[in-house]
Amino acid sequence: MKYFIPFLKQQPFVPVIRLQGAIGAGGRSLSDQALAPVIERAFARGKPAAVALVINSPGGSAVQSSLIAARIRRLADEKRVPVYAFVEDIAASGGYWLACAADQIFVDPSSLVGSIGVIFASFGFPEFMAKQGIERRVVTAGKSKSFADPFLPQKPEDVDRLRALQGPIHAAFIEHVKARRGARLAEADLFNADIWVGQGAVDLGLADGVAHLVPKLRSIYGDKVRLVPYGQKRSLFQRLGARIAQDALSGVEEQALWARYGL
Repeated sequence: MKYFIPFLKQQPFVPVIRLQGAIGAGGRSLSDQALAPVIERAFARGKPAAVALVINSPGGSAVQSSLIAARIRRLADEKRVPVYAFVEDIAASGGYWLACAADQIFVDPSSLVGSIGVIFASFGFPEFMAKQGIERRVVTAGKSKSFADPFLPQKPEDVDRLRALQGPIHAAFIEHVKARRGARLAEADLFNADIWVGQGAVDLGLADGVAHLVPKLRSIYGDKVRLVPYGQKRSLFQRLGARIAQDALSGVEEQALWARYGL
């Protein structure tokens, strides 16, 4: 009957949004388009005491990380709802970008945190092509169209251009971390893509404490706080495997991201 009697005190509730996996625009990756309905519902339902983010991500797209984090912050500010992030195995690169959308970040003693940097990785096959007698034929309109071609030897000018492209992205990442973490950050060099474990991240101001979701939220809002999970809804075709090929390719790419951290 409490629900129908507004002057009785309601139990506090906290929507819990799981951000699991690599970040990108397609496949099964975390993206702003896929997460928008989940995030919007979490903030729209009644008056939550807070919103919790459970993060387990090795990173991915800087743009999608920025869009997701910006959506969380916009709604948190509009609704005046605090946001807590809880890191599981890892919040690295774009995963840490997402964590910084929270007002406070908590980690497990073994969580990997950081990697505030930008990477471009590919393979090169010019020697293999030559040994197999394969001739690469490329015709372009615009000298940059064959930029960083994996079938051609790496050019110093291509490396310079890649670093020039990475610079603004890295700067945006650093600005986001500084804006969200502020004076909590230590005076150490935190922006060279290093990663830290658990308490080490707390000591440097990248996180606020070592704690897990349920006990921490109960300590803040009481033992009767209700934790309400929010997740992405899959279409019938997705559930029946209509996107198996696309998901398989995305899975290979995502596994490569996890493997960088030994996970």
